[in-house]
Amino acid sequence: MAKAIMFQGTGSGVGKSLLTAGFCRLLKNMGLRTAPFKSQNMALNAGVTAEGLEMGRAQILQAEAAGILPDVRMNPVLLKPQGMSKSQLVRMGRVEGVFSAREYYELSAENFSVSCSAFDSLSTEYDVIVMEGAGSPAEINLHKTDIVNMRMAEYAGADVHIIGDIDRGGVFAWMKGTYDLLPADSARLVKGFIINKFRGDKSLLEPGIKMFEEIVPIPVAGVMPYMRLTLEEEDSQDICSDTEKAEIKAGVIRLPYISNFSDFAALKAMKNVQLIYASKPAELNDCDVVIIPGSKHTVYDMNFLRETGFAEAVVKMAESKPVIGICGGFQMLGETISDPDGIEGEKGETAGLGLLALKTVITKQKELIHKEYTGQNSWSGITLKGYEMHMGKTETGDLKNLAEKGVCTAKGRVFGTYLHGFFEHSENIKALNSLMNTAFEPVDYVNEKERQLDLLAETIKENCNIDLILKDVL
Repeated sequence: MAKAIMFQGTGSGVGKSLLTAGFCRLLKNMGLRTAPFKSQNMALNAGVTAEGLEMGRAQILQAEAAGILPDVRMNPVLLKPQGMSKSQLVRMGRVEGVFSAREYYELSAENFSVSCSAFDSLSTEYDVIVMEGAGSPAEINLHKTDIVNMRMAEYAGADVHIIGDIDRGGVFAWMKGTYDLLPADSARLVKGFIINKFRGDKSLLEPGIKMFEEIVPIPVAGVMPYMRLTLEEEDSQDICSDTEKAEIKAGVIRLPYISNFSDFAALKAMKNVQLIYASKPAELNDCDVVIIPGSKHTVYDMNFLRETGFAEAVVKMAESKPVIGICGGFQMLGETISDPDGIEGEKGETAGLGLLALKTVITKQKELIHKEYTGQNSWSGITLKGYEMHMGKTETGDLKNLAEKGVCTAKGRVFGTYLHGFFEHSENIKALNSLMNTAFEPVDYVNEKERQLDLLAETIKENCNIDLILKDVL
């Protein structure tokens, strides 16, 4: 059976996912068969396995860091918020239904059992399981229904290291408060703290660390520097705009229910692209290309575009600049979006942007598949690659044949697709550049991720007490 180690956090967005990926790469480079595991993930960033099953993108990245194929056992329970205090429940890669928060917590025993079975199965195939917690283990109102933090750590027999984000300020108070709110049987599992995202002279922090260790009987096992990486983030709160100007300014509209923003990690890695997430229409004014991303509540987000003035701005920009819609954004480019059964929220229909001759009906059946398409018309001879993950059937009238190929183009520079991961493939970028005034410079994103994961692992090795953190798994 595999040994286990777990990384939890003082809150969401402190860097758990990336540091877990870094430790997966570090252990893999040490010659150990390593797999990631997060029993429950709440995120709108998901991907599709080779078997056509759905799991969190963070665990897909962690699997890549470990040098193995993504497997839904690494993320047996996935929650995807979609409005009205409800979330879609994906269990072992398949949609189980939509549940309210109360209904979901009534399923905690069943979900914990599923998670334990998945963990046990993984444990028979690997030397080390690198586990990730969710949010904070100090949510005292959730201890009884916890299936992802201390309860899972205890089941796995894992040492726990708690990560705090110093860039937000108050990291010592955050770490102490987390530790103090843990029940005694959970606190005994904590073996160390890791301070993440530190900027500046580390020697100035050392007196604080010594004082902290006099107050809390747990060592600070590492101080990680702030790293500018383009690896996919798990939480939408972690996505941020580039500040350095570049040849192409690409504006992604920050929808209330934005999903699969990992689509834009490859764009962010391109040297000639400045990627921004626009919260107001005016922020798109000097953009060279506008992107409408995926959405977990397409009708709601389409109404958001209209109510905030984004819709008017995008339609105007489409007269002279490329406008790209991906998945839910693709559906918004059309004439109507209908959700007659309230699959994503309230029942209803809304008008789209009218830029493509599309009509979409949200359906219960979920498309989960890796695909390659043959480009049409001016893209003839080009193979388009990616994966589809959507609920909805789109009809296109005169463009029906193109829709069956997964891609539609109309009205010059307006482009829509159901393909996620579109910007990661050089052939896709070659096709897209035919719409652009200035060409995207494709990046070999697979090799770029490998480089960054190795850099992350080396940075962990240089800045953390590896002997302390890994003493029970080596």
